[in-house]
Parts: sequence; structure tokens; C-alpha cells
Amino acid sequence: MSVPPGYERLLLGHAVAVARTDFAFSIRRALVGADGARSRLHEFAARHPSARALQGRGTAYAVTLPQAAARVVVRHNRHGGLLGSLTGDLFFAPTRAPQELNISLELSRLGVPTPDIIAYVVYPPGGLLQRADVASVEIAGGRDLADILVQDGGPERAAAFAATAHLLAALARAGARHADLNAKNVLITYETAYVLDVDRATLGETHDAAFEANLTRLARSLRKWRDRFGARISERDLMDLQSTARRLALPQQ
Repeated sequence: MSVPPGYERLLLGHAVAVARTDFAFSIRRALVGADGARSRLHEFAARHPSARALQGRGTAYAVTLPQAAARVVVRHNRHGGLLGSLTGDLFFAPTRAPQELNISLELSRLGVPTPDIIAYVVYPPGGLLQRADVASVEIAGGRDLADILVQDGGPERAAAFAATAHLLAALARAGARHADLNAKNVLITYETAYVLDVDRATLGETHDAAFEANLTRLARSLRKWRDRFGARISERDLMDLQSTARRLALPQQ
């Protein structure tokens, strides 16, 4: 596993981690306690007294790591789709986690908002099939787009659409295509939309190809949330989202 600048590798016997240098001690202590007891990162987060459960593809947990100021979100990587029930959480080494970190760093460099990944951990070291946990900085006050469209109206809904249009534009300018850009993978604060689960993203697409693919995937998800769960979204909303995002994505003159 290559280690990006500003990160370091931790060899821990039962696990190998790559952690941002300012979080390395906290990750090590979460995985190996002061008494020498070993744990997986997701297990540590699940039993932490301050853990806040977040539902998605499996449960993630927002926690404070040992001797760390910032709260992080820890999730256990799992397969999705039709084969998810068969392949579960096993991936061919070195799993998707290193790719996710590298894509996250590149997206941030290209101006696409996405939570900073501070560490990933794979188990067991050297195995052909491995499991992985990923930790990212918690975005304070963030709510996913699906939740806002089901629960809220008025200013919150309008702000969510505006932020999502900016995100679609940023992804297009970066040439980034997200194969699973759904309403749960867009995290909204009042002014910013962040893209999640970027292990499903690829770079190097043309501007137009990235824009159309991302818009089509997100629109399909939004219609599902409208039809199945009563999300407040109309075809006019989708048209406005498309036109606003397309205008924002135009190359700056």
C-alpha cells in the first residue's frame, strides 16, 4: 500500500493502517489499547460511549478518537448490489480503501467538497481477502439530501438543491464520475454539499460525460425517494437542478 504525503503506515500485528500523521496516535490507540487489547476500528467505534449511529450500507459511527479533538465517522466497507449478500465485507487485497483515500485527496485538490479521510485499516495483514474500515472527519451539522427532502420544506429544501447544483458542477469540472451518486451520498450543510463514498468515483472523464452520468444517477435516486418515501421533489425541481448545475459547470471565461 502506498502512503500519500502527510500520512504514515502503522503495523499493528492484527491490522495495517494508513493514517494522517496528526491522527496516527489516536488511530493506534483505538486499535491497540493501553492494556494491549486489540480491536478493529469499527468495533471500537461501535462500543464507544459517545458513538452516534449513522445508517447507510451498514451502520457507521461518529465518535471521538482517543486524544483527538475532531470527531470522525468510522464505517466498515461492504459490497453493495446484487452480489452484496454473497461477498459481504471481503475484498481482494488491498481492498478499495487505498483507492478511496487517493480519490478523496484528488477530489479535494480539484475543488470537490468531500470529507477528509484521516485513516483506513485493513485486516488481516497480508491476506488475499481482507476487510477494511475507513475513518473520515465528521461534517458538523451535516444531513443527507434524502433526509432533507423527506423531512423539510421551504428554505432548507431550497438551500439543499442549490448546494447540490454546486456539487454537480464541481464534479463535472473535475472530470469525476460517481457510479453511486444517490441521495444518501450527498451530505448537506447550509451552504455546501459534500460527496460521500468516493471509492465509487472515477477520474479522467470529460466534463460533459461526468455531468450527464452524475445527473442521471442522482435524478434516478431522487425519483425513487419521491415514489417510495414521499420526498418532496417534482420533475420541475429536477429540471431546475439540471439547468442550474449546467450553468455553474460551464468553464469560467
